[in-house]
Amino acid sequence: MGRRTWIVLLALVALLAAGCTNEPVPRPAPTTPTPTVTPTPPPGKPSELVVGVGDLPGGFNPHLLADVSPITQALSTLVLPSVFRVDSAGTPQLDRTVATSATVTSTAPFTVSYELNLEASWSTNAPIAAEDFVYLWERMRADPGVADAAGYRLITAVRSRAGGKAVDVEFAKPYPAWQHLFSGLLPAHLLKDAPGSWVGALRNGLPASGGPFKVNTVDRGRGEVVLVRNDVYWDTPTGVDQLVLRRLDPEGIATGIGSGDIDLAVAAAEPALRTALVDLQPAPHTQPVPRAEVVTLGLRTDNGPLRARAARQAVAGLVDREAVRAAVAPEALAADAFGRAPSQPGYSPSAPPRPDGAAVTALLQQAGWTRAGPSAPWTVNGVPVRLTIGAGAERPLDQRVAAVVAQQLTAAGISTTVVAPPAVDLFGAATVPATPPSPSPTAAPTATPASTPTSSPTTTAAAPAAGVAVDLMVLPRPAGADPATAIASEFGCVTGDPTGAEEAPGPTGFCQPLLDPLLDELMSADPRPSTAAVVEKELWAQAAELPLFQPVGLVVSTPAADAATAIGPGPLLTGPLTGAQRWRALPS
Repeated sequence: MGRRTWIVLLALVALLAAGCTNEPVPRPAPTTPTPTVTPTPPPGKPSELVVGVGDLPGGFNPHLLADVSPITQALSTLVLPSVFRVDSAGTPQLDRTVATSATVTSTAPFTVSYELNLEASWSTNAPIAAEDFVYLWERMRADPGVADAAGYRLITAVRSRAGGKAVDVEFAKPYPAWQHLFSGLLPAHLLKDAPGSWVGALRNGLPASGGPFKVNTVDRGRGEVVLVRNDVYWDTPTGVDQLVLRRLDPEGIATGIGSGDIDLAVAAAEPALRTALVDLQPAPHTQPVPRAEVVTLGLRTDNGPLRARAARQAVAGLVDREAVRAAVAPEALAADAFGRAPSQPGYSPSAPPRPDGAAVTALLQQAGWTRAGPSAPWTVNGVPVRLTIGAGAERPLDQRVAAVVAQQLTAAGISTTVVAPPAVDLFGAATVPATPPSPSPTAAPTATPASTPTSSPTTTAAAPAAGVAVDLMVLPRPAGADPATAIASEFGCVTGDPTGAEEAPGPTGFCQPLLDPLLDELMSADPRPSTAAVVEKELWAQAAELPLFQPVGLVVSTPAADAATAIGPGPLLTGPLTGAQRWRALPS
């Protein structure tokens, strides 16, 4: 086509355009116009649910005694991958988003083989793989202050296949509770070389997610943990963009529920909370939630004034467990056994009668303690006995328990000092900083030694000083998925596993070799029916630990929140936030 033809066509197009619009054909602007940019509307506010909670834990490692808390439980359930998850009856069910199969493939040696979901990956895009199994196994058998480690101590090897997407785990002996292992897997690729390993690196969150949510922020100043949707999660995405866990006191929870600033709450069931909720209209829906722990008093057995069993038995007899529960957690469930928490199926009280005053006196005298008179302090070799009681600095409930126990022992003629070091130190170190407890309105009153007659025992808060040995400690004993494993983890001797690695002792230093064969039998496939009762009786006699109570929480919700979440107590081991990935935001 020639140039003349092009000119004619262009002229025709211009005339047609002018005719259609009745407007003159615009002349080109002398300069190039600036392109028009259509502004992008701001993104909508993320959909969210806000949950009122109690105190934030000191860390978020679900395998550490120091971090036992409802919030750590919630994060483990929603963020970390687990091969099996328990249902409402406590039965483990394979989580196929993590593993497509897990079966016993050999009995000599006893071997469990796992085939992992090829899509399963961390939020860093690293695969969830055999190295995560190895990392958890190594930490559980070697690190102090861990919970439910006995099953991991039976493992002799963890082998990788299929590029890390298949795992073979060998055991020294058959272990029927193997399905409860490898729950709450942690990202080995981030933690194995991290400073502080899984203690320091998990203090302020979880660095990667293998579940539907991931930890976005942990703001201790504001008291908030924000979970957001894990965008690389390979299964069904969450129903809300983010889940906010907000620390509030009872008044704050009631105010937040009433105003709509929070959608629901999961907090300690205490009289102050119930009182604060009374005036709300309509009345919120409340559901009691037994927590997956038993608050326990541990008595040091390997050194110090309580090394003799008679001394431990006497001090345990001086502690009025019911009075402790009534003072600090009146809605808690009394705990009178070791293997199971009171709310667990099969729980059966096994506590013997509490010894009377004469029996306690006889036991203390048997241990070499003496007393000049009924109002005089107890002494050993002429020196007044002073017991140091420890409670985790990040655990207010434990500190209140310690204060009441100190008050009771002081009244019985035994001087006490209460310290509140970091919980990680308390449960894993031989000595701890002599840090005083934080002020608490429910704590026992303290007295300065100078203001007290020298013949009377005292209760004091320690001044910061060099490390001290703790004689009694308030322990959060997790409600074990397998009761036999829970008992063996706490009370089994430190003998070293078959690979030669040294195992860390329990927090109280307890070891009774004659008990070990019975603990091994409990963990076997066919224990005698009488063995559990024999073990319980011996544990009460050894008085290395004194079960106190199982805390109870309270779920508070409105009809709208119930419709959007169907929240309930949930399985004991995973808690009321189980299934939160399916929750919907409340209508605005």
